[in-house]
Amino acid sequence: MIKCIATDMDGTLLNSIQQVSKENKDAIVKAQAQGIEVVVATGRSYQEATYALAGAGLKCPVIGVNGAEVRTKEGDVISAISIDKQMARNAAKKLLEEEVYFEVYTNDGAYTIDGDKAVSIIVDIIVSANPDVNVEAAATAAEKRVHEGRIHIIDNYDILFDDENYQIYKFLAFSFDSERLDAASKALSDFTDLNITASGHENLEITHKNAQKGIALEAFVKAKGIDLSETMAIGDNFNDVSMFERVGRAVAMGNAGFTIKSLCDVVTDTNDESGVAKAILEVL
Repeated sequence: MIKCIATDMDGTLLNSIQQVSKENKDAIVKAQAQGIEVVVATGRSYQEATYALAGAGLKCPVIGVNGAEVRTKEGDVISAISIDKQMARNAAKKLLEEEVYFEVYTNDGAYTIDGDKAVSIIVDIIVSANPDVNVEAAATAAEKRVHEGRIHIIDNYDILFDDENYQIYKFLAFSFDSERLDAASKALSDFTDLNITASGHENLEITHKNAQKGIALEAFVKAKGIDLSETMAIGDNFNDVSMFERVGRAVAMGNAGFTIKSLCDVVTDTNDESGVAKAILEVL
């Protein structure tokens, strides 16, 4: 019997216009009413994740920033795994040397030093998760996310590295030049305390090695007295693999790539067909 359901957001819970469908919302509410724990596991910051959930009238615990932070549905921090500040400086230096744009995710949300490139990286994530989406529509949605302040624009990342109040959770690196991105990934491979994955065609997601969705989910369910064999995870990309490897029921979205589908027990419908709802209703 499934007692916990973990769902990714982009390309999974969210459709191509970045919304939670009525079908997905209704299925989550039904699961919650039956006492099943539904947790969102996303590469987004808590601030961005809850913005999308609030738009659908949902409240869920959030495993955010690929597992770097876990919060209750009320927003209280349960756990946080940050990157050491000196290591963060060194990683940032490597990315700059490879001329790769990056954003910094913190306990206070995401930050960029270039608003235009921030739009580009969001478009990449949207299009990677939704290959059939209109690129202009994706750009409009991305501009809205930046201009509404859900991604903060600052002059220099040293502000974050120097201030003790900021915890560094993740670097989201981006480049249309695959060779440059590969070089950046290789340069960072010497940092044994970092984990590198991806959520789009042209990006790298860099967190502490213990900040992974699967590790965070394992701790979350254990604290709830739930076994991983009683847990289902739904996702569409490589930053979901650490969950798939641990849970009793791994579900790939219909819009996921072949490799992701091959790692899962079940393939559901696409995110534009409310595949999350179908996956949930099948186990209720």
